[in-house]
Amino acid sequence: MSGSDPEIEQLRAGVNCAALLERLPPVWQLDRKESTRRCLKYRRGKGEALIVNHDGRGWWDVHSNAKGDVFDLVQFLEPSLNFGHVRRVLRSFVGVAPTFPEALRSRNSSASVLPLAERWRRRPPLRRGSPAWRYLTDARCLPVSVMMAAIAADIVREGPYGSAWFAHRDDAGTVTHIEIRGPDFKGALSGGTKTLFRLPGSIGVITRLAVSEGAINALSLAALENIRPNTLYVATGGGMGPETISALKRLLQALALHNYPRLVVATDGDAAGERYATRLHELVGAAGVPSERLHPPPGHEDWNALLQAQAGRVRR
Repeated sequence: MSGSDPEIEQLRAGVNCAALLERLPPVWQLDRKESTRRCLKYRRGKGEALIVNHDGRGWWDVHSNAKGDVFDLVQFLEPSLNFGHVRRVLRSFVGVAPTFPEALRSRNSSASVLPLAERWRRRPPLRRGSPAWRYLTDARCLPVSVMMAAIAADIVREGPYGSAWFAHRDDAGTVTHIEIRGPDFKGALSGGTKTLFRLPGSIGVITRLAVSEGAINALSLAALENIRPNTLYVATGGGMGPETISALKRLLQALALHNYPRLVVATDGDAAGERYATRLHELVGAAGVPSERLHPPPGHEDWNALLQAQAGRVRR
């Protein structure tokens, strides 16, 4: 759909996806326990769960690849509607506020205001056989060797409801941001600042920096490469903010001091991943570090998809 139509942009900016879910029949209910202000989880029938993000301007389906803006959401909920019908539906929702701010306020507790590093410290370490362990090893096919390396680096811990918490740390090792992934949840704790999720290949000299988008993809690439000892596997957690860019620049400057340094751009194999790769290649210019693009093979959107495919072939 064209972005040149002023009404389209007005509807995109003025309609909240959460308000649509709360009011279009049959209505969806907010899952308070698994929602934050930046990542709202809505449920309807059995096995139905949608996540609303980007301050209500975006959404994605937990159980499929469906995602998009408010226009896509209306057509996802009612596929029979054409674009003109969707516009008419959205016009009545401009400026309508969702109910989630009050709902989330009512569940606040003293734990929610704890510093991020303290909340990390209070979560139990990942352990064999736990729900989070099974999610990562069974559903995501991460091997035990990578799991143990992640535990040793203290970059993954047990989250509630079978989820796994992944820590971003600054140069001093302080936890600054926590990604959350689980069987039916994708989000992050509020109040943090993205830096980098880091899995070192060894405690020796690092001459190779491999950058992925999400923590699970960084761990998946490490698994596919058998955790190369000269490599630091990092993930940015999606878009790169100022602190992430600064952290990458410092790593590249340190890398340039060694013989044969290399940046490996291992982002996803879709259009967004290519845009991301272009930005990363731009960062290496000042540091003078050679870079290369590492693509997931055709037919595999990211490194975890490839890892799952290979694990499936082994099991057969």
